[in-house]
Amino acid sequence: MIPHFSDHAANERTYLAWVRTAIAVMAFGFLIERFDLFIAYASTSASHAARKLHLHLRTTEWIGLLLIVFGALIILLASARFLRNRRDIALARTEAYAGPVGEKLLAAILVLLGLFLVVYVGQELAALGTQPET
Repeated sequence: MIPHFSDHAANERTYLAWVRTAIAVMAFGFLIERFDLFIAYASTSASHAARKLHLHLRTTEWIGLLLIVFGALIILLASARFLRNRRDIALARTEAYAGPVGEKLLAAILVLLGLFLVVYVGQELAALGTQPET
């Protein structure tokens, strides 16, 4: 029998939840980075759209790349937290709870990203609505 098995199992479940979240963030980043294909197909006029298209491509590439890096960082931090908790459980040490700083930071970054995407897509929809039909 493994001592403190339920604690180790809970620690592992938490770690796997963080990894799933990180994979979802990285997949979303990849999707946004590939969003440039949609923008390329959606653009219709050549001269004005070409300049604007380049700006959109750069924006989606940077946002996508940042999300992929952010997902990798989540995995790195989750791994460090998992190993620290595993060691503390095995040594039966009582440590003070550090607080949900990481969780609050993740939530804040994702909310800011969501707001940015709402504004970004909203501006694009408004711009498409004001373009003259050809």
